Amino acid sequence: MNDNRFMSSSQAQASQIDLGLRSYMLGVYNHMTTALALTGLMAMALNFLSISGGQLTTIGHIFYNTPMKWVVILAPLGMVFYISARLNKISAGKARNLFYVYAGLMGLSLSSLLLIYTGASVARAFFVTAAAFAALSIYGYTTKKSLTGLGSFLIMGVFGLIIAQIVNIFLASSSLDFMITIIGVLIFAGLTAYDTQKIKNMYLAGDDNETAGKKSVLGALTLYLDFILMFQFLLALIGNRE
Repeated sequence: MNDNRFMSSSQAQASQIDLGLRSYMLGVYNHMTTALALTGLMAMALNFLSISGGQLTTIGHIFYNTPMKWVVILAPLGMVFYISARLNKISAGKARNLFYVYAGLMGLSLSSLLLIYTGASVARAFFVTAAAFAALSIYGYTTKKSLTGLGSFLIMGVFGLIIAQIVNIFLASSSLDFMITIIGVLIFAGLTAYDTQKIKNMYLAGDDNETAGKKSVLGALTLYLDFILMFQFLLALIGNRE
């Protein structure tokens, strides 16, 4: 057993960095998990208030059949751009709170999935995503291989995916839609490993609490988006429609 009293100065510094990195990554995962919980709770709450006896309630009609639906759909997109643009100008605490507000809005936006897919298939897709995410994130954290090249390729793939989705709006091809879904799962699975490594490499032992806090929120937001998008593509792939 090593005795800290007999550590060299370099060993002591490395040990301190390792403890700091663990605390930093734990903060990232805690923020992300809290955000996912908020998303799930908001989605279920709106779904509960929107359906009664198999029919839309007044609240459901407002959120799904009026222009309010566009507010619900576009608000999370606006929030993520706002957080990214303002991160360096706001406190870590405000960044965290904005992230949680964003997660709640995302829950409202994703609540429509509970109208489209059965509850069992949503749960199945969630647990498959959680298992895959955990394995891929652990790989990204522990691997000594640089994933920078893979990340550049995957980011280009995201742009290609967006273009393909826009094209398929006009083509309405079921085969192309299936291909997009498969590729989407693979892209965001790869990005989970890449982003985990990138977030790990963002850590600097000399960061003050404020800087470390902002990095933690940014890392959580990145992994949260990877999880949500992988979940949506997996649900489209394996989900059973109502």
